[in-house]
Amino acid sequence: MSSATADEFETHRPRLFGLAYRMLGSAEEAEDAVQDAYLRFSGADRTGIEYPAAWLAKVVTNLCLTRLTSARARREHYVGTWLPEPVITSDGALGPLESAEQRDAVSMAMLILLERLSPTERAVYVLREAFGYGHREIAGVLDLSEANCRQLYRRAAQRVGEDRSRFEAVPERQEELVVSFLTAARDGDLAGLEKLLTADVVWSSDGGGKVSAARRPVEGLDKVARLSVGGAERFAAGLDFTAAEVNGETGLAAWAGDALVGMVAFEVRDGRIAHIRVVVNPDKLGFVRRQLARAA
Repeated sequence: MSSATADEFETHRPRLFGLAYRMLGSAEEAEDAVQDAYLRFSGADRTGIEYPAAWLAKVVTNLCLTRLTSARARREHYVGTWLPEPVITSDGALGPLESAEQRDAVSMAMLILLERLSPTERAVYVLREAFGYGHREIAGVLDLSEANCRQLYRRAAQRVGEDRSRFEAVPERQEELVVSFLTAARDGDLAGLEKLLTADVVWSSDGGGKVSAARRPVEGLDKVARLSVGGAERFAAGLDFTAAEVNGETGLAAWAGDALVGMVAFEVRDGRIAHIRVVVNPDKLGFVRRQLARAA
């Protein structure tokens, strides 16, 4: 591949990664899909590629559709709760996130909702919602009829919309909330925690069977408050925490010395923490570890 062609591909890489990550919920697999697209682009007859952006989007989408089939089979046997791989979004890794809607589109909650869709429904929904594709363009990407794409989109939007909560759009308030949560948990302040959590708050942990983590979500104000205090006493006492924007949400990076050992994302609703998602599976921290190393 010529340097000019390589440079051209690099201009498309961020958008392609954003597409692949939304499709797969895995940053590592998204990088692999984009790299495969790079290899195909390098070996393709450029005279047959009139619009490189559209050509690459089609290639990446179809690579992701293939990966989703095998990923679903693996997740059926996943140990404990499966959560998406976290991504630091303050560096633009998933594109601009200037509005609540843009942050919502890459939140862990949304990525988990997308798991309910069939691979093709997910592709249609992501291309339409995140990238503004028209149904005719989507039909071209997926080699489907425009009418079929419209039907798939309606079905996907209905399934996602049924359990979609309103995204909190005040990052500054979220940061204050997270700091207060961490302080109260470390101080063993159950009463203080109860003022910060919703009545139906949920705690989900993803250890993947590799490290200690609750294998089922913990639900309810009292249980989550007690888990927060217990976790701070048993596991977090020797850790340092730094603020991070995780999938468009205020979050924390957990460190044991110089080693990243976990990422926490906080979903906020009506000024209180509604869901705490903790990723400690070391296999899911590689991408975000590289992000943090570049930022250091």
